[in-house]
Amino acid sequence: MQTESQTSNRWLVLVIACLAQFMVVLDNTIVNVALPSIQRGLSFSPANLQWVVDGYTLIFGGFLMLGGRAADLLGRRRLFVIGVALFSAASLVNGLAQSSTMLIVGRGVQGLGGALVSPAALSIIMTTFEDTTERTRALGVWSAIAAGGAAFGLLLGGVLTDAVSWRWNFFINVPVGIGAVIAATRFVPESLADLGHRRFDAVGATTVTGGLLAMVFGIVKAEAWGWGSAKTLGVFALGLALLVAFVVIESRSDAPLVKLSIFRIRSIATANTVMLLVASAMFGFFFFASLYVQDVLGYSPLKAGFAFLPATLGIMVGAGVAQGLIKRLGVRNLTVLGVTLATVGMVILTQLPVHGHYLSNLLVGLLPLAFGLGLTFVPITLLGTSGVDNDDAGLASGLFNSAQQVGGSLGLAVLSTLAADRTRSLLGGAGHQLTLAGQLAARVSGYHVAFLAAAIMLGAGAVLMVLFLRRRHVENVSLDAAALPVAA
Repeated sequence: MQTESQTSNRWLVLVIACLAQFMVVLDNTIVNVALPSIQRGLSFSPANLQWVVDGYTLIFGGFLMLGGRAADLLGRRRLFVIGVALFSAASLVNGLAQSSTMLIVGRGVQGLGGALVSPAALSIIMTTFEDTTERTRALGVWSAIAAGGAAFGLLLGGVLTDAVSWRWNFFINVPVGIGAVIAATRFVPESLADLGHRRFDAVGATTVTGGLLAMVFGIVKAEAWGWGSAKTLGVFALGLALLVAFVVIESRSDAPLVKLSIFRIRSIATANTVMLLVASAMFGFFFFASLYVQDVLGYSPLKAGFAFLPATLGIMVGAGVAQGLIKRLGVRNLTVLGVTLATVGMVILTQLPVHGHYLSNLLVGLLPLAFGLGLTFVPITLLGTSGVDNDDAGLASGLFNSAQQVGGSLGLAVLSTLAADRTRSLLGGAGHQLTLAGQLAARVSGYHVAFLAAAIMLGAGAVLMVLFLRRRHVENVSLDAAALPVAA
């Protein structure tokens, strides 16, 4: 690895990287509270509304691996600056959007910018903090900021939508992005991976992104077309063919986007799979809980935003507690504990009533869910980004972030389809005689199905951790403990 300077303030570099990541993660959820306002403002159809979220997360997830490898090859600071600038410019365009198509396309460009920022930022941290104690602390801060950003997005989105306009959910990124670019240019040292080549696997990036887009599109359209229709099966077949082509291309390429051998590292393979499941559940929760408090309980965007403030605090507190528990429990056991606690919270949410109360119905599930997620993110980040040398830091970071974004996209598509199927079956069975209360009950029943499916995803993540990781699989994780107290 080639380093420009060894004298830069490492903790200032961490602040700059976390600032950009906070902005990127924030945009995963900041629009959720604003979705009803966006739908009215740009005449979105109900079926297309979720593309405001998926248009961002899909492109984000699809190109993260290319972004991670590009950071290794072209320079981590360079890609970081380019990504933040692209993200900020797209945010400005989104704030000025005059049609649903313009906003969806702009969200995709935002996702591309995020795909350059996130792996570059995380690999900057991994290569800046070589001391194991400092690296663990830095990743703890990173995890808290990244996880808290998603929850804080709901609060900030509500405040901006109610006080000004939904457009300010995008405008706010512009000054933050400008500040991050200036600070990175001045204070973040440049670093490169010594790989002996500077080639990019653009074909691999295109096939994996196209395959994921096709799969999500098929899931979304399955409600209208039918799961067994020729159209649905054809789209799924196209998506599967593109993903298979991606694997073939990677196995034969001299400079692959993804070294398939990296999945032989059990800790990385398991961490990415569990992260995909956790993100699927988390993104679905934010989406449906936001709709529940506004469309069912009648909260204003501002009140809805404040309703999710405990989620922000719970995740950040959980991430802080996790740093102390890692030495005692080990990364595997702590991840299992966090995911299990989050599962309990999600199960509680399956009982949300139509005429619910915040304290007795929503908050009792929200708190264990948020705290459990906070406990999870620190150890799972360590598992997903450790065990590789500095030359592959960007690749490991890109893979881990991809698991989060792809999981969020696929999970939201699946949960939205399941919820819509349930609601439609109840509405169809009642004919035209359903009252407004009955319609709300049908909608909430759909939310119950989504929360139940999300709980199953979380539970599956805990089971995978127990089944596939042992002490020998986590010995390569960088921790400041003298020995890892992970049960065999």
